[in-house]
Amino acid sequence: MIIVADTTPLRYLIELEATDVLLKLFGQVVIPQRVFSELQESGTPQPVRDWMQKSPDWLIVRQADLSLFTPQAKIEDGEREAIALALALGADALLCDDGKAIKEAARLQLPVIRLLSILDKAAAEGLIDLAKAIYRLRQTTFHLPLDEFVDALLERDRLRQANKSD
Repeated sequence: MIIVADTTPLRYLIELEATDVLLKLFGQVVIPQRVFSELQESGTPQPVRDWMQKSPDWLIVRQADLSLFTPQAKIEDGEREAIALALALGADALLCDDGKAIKEAARLQLPVIRLLSILDKAAAEGLIDLAKAIYRLRQTTFHLPLDEFVDALLERDRLRQANKSD
């Protein structure tokens, strides 16, 4: 399985100290050079920069060929490189949370997995406690969707846990 990540999902999984779910769910993750650089910029939280300096072997950094993708909407450089790299590699999915980039990926028929979906899948496989992860995510600068969506996600997880204990 080939998974390419944009900055946001990786950054917040690092902040949640939950990057191991990427290895367990996907095996390896590929990021473009621009995403690698963004995760080390001065405005990035120090724990994220530290993690990137010692990034694990399963995180692969590749140069993106931007000639493969011309966005129809204005998107940031990291998202543009991530989509270009995903196209070049024939990726199975793009990890991304940027709305405009998600629309571009959909236009290109590139499947997208958002951060909350990663957390939900990890919780379903018993890798994390979803309620704790959401609580910790709320302590960061991540822009969570409407409370109703998050509440529904947590309720589904609660029911899933209840069914496992029956």
